[in-house]
Amino acid sequence: MPLQQLVNHFNDQFQQEHHSDIRPFLLENGLVSGFFGPIRVSSSYLPVRQSIDNNPIAGHIAQIVVTANNDGLQHGLSSQIDAIVGGSGDEAGDFQSVINFDRLCRTIHMLNYLPYSHLGGVLFLDVDPRHVLGVKQHHGVYFEDVIVKCGLTTKNVAISLAVNQFYALHHEQLLEGLNNYRQRGYQIALNVGYLYSANGLVDFIEKLAPNYLRVNVPVAESTSLDSDIIWPSALKSLKELINLLHGQTILQKLNKQEQVFIASSVGFDLVQGDYYDKLAVDHLRCL
Repeated sequence: MPLQQLVNHFNDQFQQEHHSDIRPFLLENGLVSGFFGPIRVSSSYLPVRQSIDNNPIAGHIAQIVVTANNDGLQHGLSSQIDAIVGGSGDEAGDFQSVINFDRLCRTIHMLNYLPYSHLGGVLFLDVDPRHVLGVKQHHGVYFEDVIVKCGLTTKNVAISLAVNQFYALHHEQLLEGLNNYRQRGYQIALNVGYLYSANGLVDFIEKLAPNYLRVNVPVAESTSLDSDIIWPSALKSLKELINLLHGQTILQKLNKQEQVFIASSVGFDLVQGDYYDKLAVDHLRCL
């Protein structure tokens, strides 16, 4: 289905769901964006590569690109958009706002990903913990319709949840929601970031058995001689745990050459960072 036709479809769907004249999705110069109150949302993608052979692309991590909406959007309908996607001030309303925003962003990411889809690999899409908690059952059904309409399958999409200490008390509910996604064919990723020793993390990982564990490379201060015994131990423990669960590890934010030895010394499966992207550009220039 042509991209403009897909954009029209999701605009029609939005109008029907919200009983509104608003058409939030826009295709402009080959890029899809969406409007959320005062902001305009689009996509960028971070390539994920094999740790050993950095040239093949193993997947992409979708990122939100936000710009201000200063153009009197959609014939002055921005106030109506605020009413639809804005929080109501209570917990249920705030959760619904997050769900609306998550769905909007993931639809945009999926549409913009279509030119990359022929490369294969996995598309990593972040989901807010409040979305998982706010949807009571059948997680992933709504987004599955988006994926199918785009001619893709759920097996090539990894739903990625960021570790957050605030939601440590809700791990059981998060597990239930993520397993709902898994039952519909989605892969599951857990984004630890810098929280290598977060409260209850090991137990959560063991119960979830994610397909991917995303970990940020230690910041410069953490790789000093004073702490070089601490961070390798934490990362190696997580790597060993994921190996036992038959998952893969991704070391993220590798931006400097001196950080690369961490990926090889700990044995991470996949890597992401500016360092590898610059290498790829330099390689193409030499061809």
